[in-house]
Amino acid sequence: MSIRYQADADLNQAIVTALLRQQPSIDCQTASTAKLQGLNDQEVLALAAQQGRILVTHERKTMPAYFAEFIMLHQSAGVLIISKKLAIEVVVAELILIWSASSPEEWINRIAKIPL
Repeated sequence: MSIRYQADADLNQAIVTALLRQQPSIDCQTASTAKLQGLNDQEVLALAAQQGRILVTHERKTMPAYFAEFIMLHQSAGVLIISKKLAIEVVVAELILIWSASSPEEWINRIAKIPL
């Protein structure tokens, strides 16, 4: 099984569009498709975990604390926090690298910032 991503509602949609354009075989669900609008961070983490998807977000202020609480009781497929200052090309390259060079098991209950 390969890595699957869940875009958070706050993630720049241009990242998802560019990612899928460069690597159409990546499974990256949009926030709209997952109906994340209006959900709090705990609910978003739970939804991503249920579907075995790494959550990709810009939310660096509250997400780490919510993630720490979440993994005390549940298993997460992981979280990637993307800096808003990074160029879209850099983010896409990093997401493709993670997708191609690692396995889902390596990301269980792990949070990381991009750039790695």
